[in-house]
Amino acid sequence: MFSTRRQVLLAATMAACAMTAGPAAFAQPAYPAKTISVIVSYPPGGDTDAIARLFADKLSQRLNQAVIIDNKPGAGGALGNNFVSRAPADGYTLLFTPNPFTTAPLVMKLSPSASYDVLHGFEPIINTATQPLVLVANPAVGVKTLPDLIKLAKGGKQVTYASPGAGSPMHIVGEWLNKAAGVKFTHVPYKGVGPSVTDVVAGHVDTAWVTFGAVRAYLENGRLVPLAIGDAQRSKLAPNVPTLVELGYKDVVVGAWNGFFAPKGTPAPVVKMLNENLNEILKQPEVAEKLAVFGALPAGGAADKLSQINSTDYTVMGKIIKDLGISAE
Repeated sequence: MFSTRRQVLLAATMAACAMTAGPAAFAQPAYPAKTISVIVSYPPGGDTDAIARLFADKLSQRLNQAVIIDNKPGAGGALGNNFVSRAPADGYTLLFTPNPFTTAPLVMKLSPSASYDVLHGFEPIINTATQPLVLVANPAVGVKTLPDLIKLAKGGKQVTYASPGAGSPMHIVGEWLNKAAGVKFTHVPYKGVGPSVTDVVAGHVDTAWVTFGAVRAYLENGRLVPLAIGDAQRSKLAPNVPTLVELGYKDVVVGAWNGFFAPKGTPAPVVKMLNENLNEILKQPEVAEKLAVFGALPAGGAADKLSQINSTDYTVMGKIIKDLGISAE
């Protein structure tokens, strides 16, 4: 009798909830209920792709759901970024990107199929890692320090520097240094970090701005010489390498970062859940070890942190790009 009465009351309560919440309350399974796609706006094989796969694998384990990488390269990353900005805001399409995400619209003339709103078109999830930029030189140039290189350039030698592409953070810091030091190192753009490193090691270009992971082995065996880093403070990845600020180039600070974004309008609980899980992943020692291989350091924090980093970069780098006339054309 008591059991039957309790069942009747429970059924009545559920019916009342259904009438209040509407049919959608029973139509939406708990997130994630299906495969999550992480869009990487660059080809397979590079640092960005490798780091994205590291996080996708760890996130899949924590969520007990497939998390796959979908590479959509083109237009300096803009095509993939645009794709995510137009994707359903349901948490099943995410973007993993480095900071050219912020600067690409500032240095490129993007078609409608590649354009996107940097500040208002996405929901920031988390800043996953930072990657200090380092200026390296081929030993044949005959310099051990940045002051040596500046002196060489001011003495009349044409000095070249490679970057992984026009409008990249490496290009921006290179041109900013040119202005601050009163020199004109000649920019040689490449299609990616790999080719730029290959040519500086071979001596086809004198120097290059790159991430540490791309040149770690060459710094260890002496085939490249580190001259300076672009971060505000020295990096634990190379504590003996001075910063540009230390060397007298005040405010010349450019680094690389990466992070996850979702389409604008993605539910706040989904963003929060992803942020919490990725923060836990960043605490794992093996993740920090693997990131170090790519010259990256774990970051983390609230979604607002990535929002602020993105907004600051857009303002600060936008001014530098405009002042220096930097273009990807």
